[in-house]
Amino acid sequence: MRKSISAIAMTAAAIAVPAMAFAYPTQPITIVVPFSAGGPTDTVTRLVAQSMSAELGQNIVVENVGGAGGTLGAARVAQARNDGYTLLLHHIGMSTAPSLYPNLPFDPTTDFEYVGLVTEVPMVIAARPSLEHETLADVIAWVQAEGEGVLYANAGMGAASHLCGLLFMEAIGTQMTVIPYQGTGPAITDLMGGQVDLLCDQTTNTTNQIRDGSIKAYAVTVPDRLDSLPDLPPPRLDSLPDLPTPAEAGLPDFSVSIWHGLYAPSGTSPEIVARLTEALQIALADENVIARFADLGTAPSPASDATPEALQAKVVSEIALWGPVIEAAGEFAN
Repeated sequence: MRKSISAIAMTAAAIAVPAMAFAYPTQPITIVVPFSAGGPTDTVTRLVAQSMSAELGQNIVVENVGGAGGTLGAARVAQARNDGYTLLLHHIGMSTAPSLYPNLPFDPTTDFEYVGLVTEVPMVIAARPSLEHETLADVIAWVQAEGEGVLYANAGMGAASHLCGLLFMEAIGTQMTVIPYQGTGPAITDLMGGQVDLLCDQTTNTTNQIRDGSIKAYAVTVPDRLDSLPDLPPPRLDSLPDLPTPAEAGLPDFSVSIWHGLYAPSGTSPEIVARLTEALQIALADENVIARFADLGTAPSPASDATPEALQAKVVSEIALWGPVIEAAGEFAN
């Protein structure tokens, strides 16, 4: 009888050890945002983190580690312990950094485990409110006539607004004078004040200003109008679903959206990655998250995209896409 009890105890212990080893999480998690607080990536992260925290049963702390176009924060996570307690939520910059930064301190394809896509955000081509042109076609003709007399604002090297500007200038064959800022906030402030002429940035950061007329919007940078979004308050000319696409203004090949993904340091165990992916998918299906994303002019990624495989494929394909564009523009970080 004693031998039977002993054997049962040993079997139970053997089962318990793996279960304890895979207990996760048992302490707060930090998600690093490689940009300043209040920006679009920070906003997306905080919405998702709140819901993931409820699912995982642990607090999630959002830490802003800005600088060098998002590469400082990404490098910090690449070098962090691979125990699942330090994560990264980054945007398209994960795919453009290898081309923009010759001495990049991490490799997006080898230094991270992929958790899943979070959202893909449309962008808006916007202008100072005093700009007299009524359509994107008119704006394009004006830019082509004025060239470097047009002041284009962006949030700095590697920012979404910088990348959109590169594609826009390539699409219309005209170089504007580029005015880089230390973040999206000051760029939009100067756009509202008329100190600069144009800006292309994410709906997550421009929707409120478009709604209240602080800036003038001309187009969304995706193939289809945003009719799937809830109706916005009047005036209708300032509401996002009414904005045309670049194709309607004669730019059929101009399309750009800013996607966000969640990452863990390379070597994080498959069990932890799977738990994070599960929590991410649950968060993205949260009705509150869906509603808040809609307020920002976007939607959460579907479960089929919130996977390690989908995020990995996105990173690899976007590195191939942006490399030639950045090389042709000749804009590189020192």
